[in-house]
Amino acid sequence: MCGIVGYIGPRRAQSIILNGLKQLEYRGYDSAGLAVLQENGRIAIRRDAGKLSNLEELVHLSPIDGHIGIGHTRWATHGKPSQRNAHPHASMKGRVVLVHNGIVENYAELREELAMEGITFSSDTDTEVIVQMAERFLEAGLDFEDAMRQVLGRLKGANAVVAMAVDSPDRLICARLGNAGGIALGIGDDEMFLASDIPAILDHTREMVFLDNRQMAIVTRDGYQVTDTEGHPLEAEIHSIPWDPVSAVKGEYKHFMQKEIFDQPQSLINTLRGRADFESGQIFLPDLKLSPELTRRLKRLFIIACGTSYYAGLIGKYMIEELTRLPVDVDYGSEFRYYNPILDKGAAVITITQSGETADTLAASDLAKARGATLWSIVNVIGSQSMRMSDGYITMQAGPEIGVASTKAFTTSLVDLYMLACVLGRARGTLGDRHYRKRVNELSRIPDLAGRVLDHDQEYQDLAGRFFKAQDFLFIGRGINYPVALEGALKLKEISYIHAEGYPAGEMKHGPIALIDESMPVLAIVTKDALYDKMVSQLEQAKARGGVVIALATEGDEAIKGKADYVIYVPEAPPLLAPIINVIPLQLLSYHIAVRRGCDVDQPRNLAKSVTVE
Repeated sequence: MCGIVGYIGPRRAQSIILNGLKQLEYRGYDSAGLAVLQENGRIAIRRDAGKLSNLEELVHLSPIDGHIGIGHTRWATHGKPSQRNAHPHASMKGRVVLVHNGIVENYAELREELAMEGITFSSDTDTEVIVQMAERFLEAGLDFEDAMRQVLGRLKGANAVVAMAVDSPDRLICARLGNAGGIALGIGDDEMFLASDIPAILDHTREMVFLDNRQMAIVTRDGYQVTDTEGHPLEAEIHSIPWDPVSAVKGEYKHFMQKEIFDQPQSLINTLRGRADFESGQIFLPDLKLSPELTRRLKRLFIIACGTSYYAGLIGKYMIEELTRLPVDVDYGSEFRYYNPILDKGAAVITITQSGETADTLAASDLAKARGATLWSIVNVIGSQSMRMSDGYITMQAGPEIGVASTKAFTTSLVDLYMLACVLGRARGTLGDRHYRKRVNELSRIPDLAGRVLDHDQEYQDLAGRFFKAQDFLFIGRGINYPVALEGALKLKEISYIHAEGYPAGEMKHGPIALIDESMPVLAIVTKDALYDKMVSQLEQAKARGGVVIALATEGDEAIKGKADYVIYVPEAPPLLAPIINVIPLQLLSYHIAVRRGCDVDQPRNLAKSVTVE
C-alpha cells in the first residue's frame, strides 16, 4: 500500500523521511522516493522502482541537504512500476512537488484539460494531474494554500495528498478527501511530522492529530492549522498515542474492529494496487498463474471457505458466473471433503481464507490437489500454508486483521473475486475489450463509495441505540444481496449475541414470515437493482405483519421512506460491486449494537480468529 512521510523542522529531512518509510515497508510497494527543499531554494528529488534499498543507494550516492521534505512508497494503480511513475511528482516548471495516496477517479478528463493548455506529462500516473493543476493555479496568481484548495475542489475519489512548493519554503500542505488514505500530523518540539500511518513517526512523537474527510492542514515547524477544504478554520483534537504498541496500532479507535471497519477504503485501494491499472484498463494477477492451456481446460469452479469467507464466496459465484459463464459451486470447507465432490483436471478450486491456516479449508485443499484439480487461494496472510500449497493465489492485501469478526478481509476478498472474474472472462472471450475495460474502471469508484458510507457513522450509532435490546433480528435480501444479508446476520450474532438470521427474501412466505411481529426487527436490503420491485414487495409484507422494518436503500430513493420505519442510505454502486458497499452499514450497526450491550467486540465469547482444528 502507498506510504507517506513528511517532515519540517531543524533536523535533516532526508534521514527522518527514509527512516519513516522503513517503518512502512511491511505494507508492500513497488517503488519509493523522496523530495527535499534544499538551502538553495530548489527541490531535489530522488526516486526509483523496486525496494527501498534502491532509493537509499541513490541518496547515498547523491545526498540531499534540507529541513523540509516528503517521501513515498508506491503501489501502482495508474502506470506500471517504474522510475518515471514513482513519487514524488513535480510540476512542469518545478514549482510544486507532491505525493499522493488514493485514486483520482476523474484523472482522464483532468489530464485532457491540462494537455489542451499545453502542459506535458512526464508519467503515466493519475497523481501528476494534481501537481500540474496546483502549478497552473500558482501561475494564475493564487498563493500556495488557495491553489491547493482549488485543486482539491476538482478531484473526485478518495485521496490523501501532501505537497510543498518552492514559493512557500516554510510549510507543507496536506489534505484528505474521503475516507481512504489517512494523514496523521505528529507534533514535535519546533518540528512537525506527517505520515499516512502512525508507525512511521512513532519514534519521534506520541502527540498526533488525524485529518478527517475534506480537511486540509497547513503545517510549519511551529505547528499546524486545520481547515476544511473551503478554508474555514477547524478545531482538531490532539490524540496522545500510548507507549503500549497494541494501543498504538489502534490509534484513535476504541476497538480493533472499529478501526478495521474504517480501514476499508484504504484496504480496498491496497488490494487494487499492483493489479488494477486504470490507465490501461487492465487487471494483472501474475501470481494466479493462469495460462492459456489452463483457461481452455477449465469447465467448472468450486469456491471453498468457512464463515464470513463462505458468504464472500456466494457473492463471488454471482460475479464469476455473470462474467465468465463458468458454473460455480460454493461449499463450506468443513463439508466439502465429506460428500465426494466431482473433481478432475477440468475443475479449479478457489479457497478463501484470511489466515491461510483454517483447518477445514486446508483439508479441502488437500482433497482438491489429490484429485488433480487446479488449486487457487485468496488469502491475506503472506506465506501461510494455504498460499504455499496453492498452484496460484491472490493476496487480499488488507493488512493485519486483529478483530475476531472479519470486516476488511471480507470486502477485499470480494474485490479479489471480482478481479478474478474479469481476468477469467477476458481470457475465455466472454468479456470483450470494451466491456472488460468498463468492468475494470468500475473498480476505481469503490474505495470512495466505501468512504462515503463511513461518513454516516453517527446514523448507525443512533440506530443502535434503538435496537440494542432486541432479542432477534431478520436480515433479508435477494440475488447478489442475499449473501450480504447472511453476512449482516452473522456479524450481529457473533459480536452482540443477539439471535439473527439471514434469508433470501423470496423465501419469507415459506416459513420465516411466521416469526415476524412488533418485536422482530427486519433489515431489508432494498438498493436499486433488477430485483428492487420484488424486494419492495417483501418489505411491504413484513411491514403488514407488524414487523419493524429497517431499509438499506440507495441514495435518492425517497419512496422507500413511506414503506419502512427507518432508512439507511448508501451511494449507488455497480450491481456486481454493490455488496462491498452494502455490507459496511451492517458491520457498523452490529458494532455499535455490541458496544451498547457491553460486549467484548474484539474477542467475542467462544470464538477464535482462525479455526486450526476441526
